[in-house]
Amino acid sequence: MEHGKARTARGAARQRLLNAAAERFYADGISATGIDTITAEAGVAKMTLYNNFASKDELVLAYIEARHEEWLALYRTRLAVNTTARDAVLAVFDAYLDHAEAAYAHGFRGCGLLNAAAELPVGTPGREAVRRHKEEVEEIVAGHLQAAGVDDVPGTAEHLAFLLEGAMSRAGLEASSDRLRHARQIAAAVLDNA
Repeated sequence: MEHGKARTARGAARQRLLNAAAERFYADGISATGIDTITAEAGVAKMTLYNNFASKDELVLAYIEARHEEWLALYRTRLAVNTTARDAVLAVFDAYLDHAEAAYAHGFRGCGLLNAAAELPVGTPGREAVRRHKEEVEEIVAGHLQAAGVDDVPGTAEHLAFLLEGAMSRAGLEASSDRLRHARQIAAAVLDNA
């Protein structure tokens, strides 16, 4: 029984660390956020962090993977209420809108994954995880375009991915979801003409 309690406590501590890292990395950046800040915010000892993550790099990777899962959950929620392939493409844009309109303690700063990638050296596991996320989003769009019978699936998927990422970058700079709303309107027009 004690072994199970220890595992539960460790899982709770790990989640507190991830939550603290997510808030601080998003608000202040990865480089500007030290281990001491994360452990203090999580209310755990530094040793607890290292019992859960071998290094800050491992914590960063876990943060990126959690952000990816968070976005997938937003997308799946939107997808569940859309019935056509066209609407499924727009559900991707809606999931980005949901992300932008979430309540952030220090305001919306754009895509947390792109923000993280901008700080990470080329070839690092965290940066590769961001690249895989962006590729997966484009593949999701392509799958829905295929189902919609669009002629140039790869070209249209790439076009919509560029539109989405550009809008997200501008939305982050402007701390507003307006650019994403406009991008969604443009995407709808592209789909109507495809």
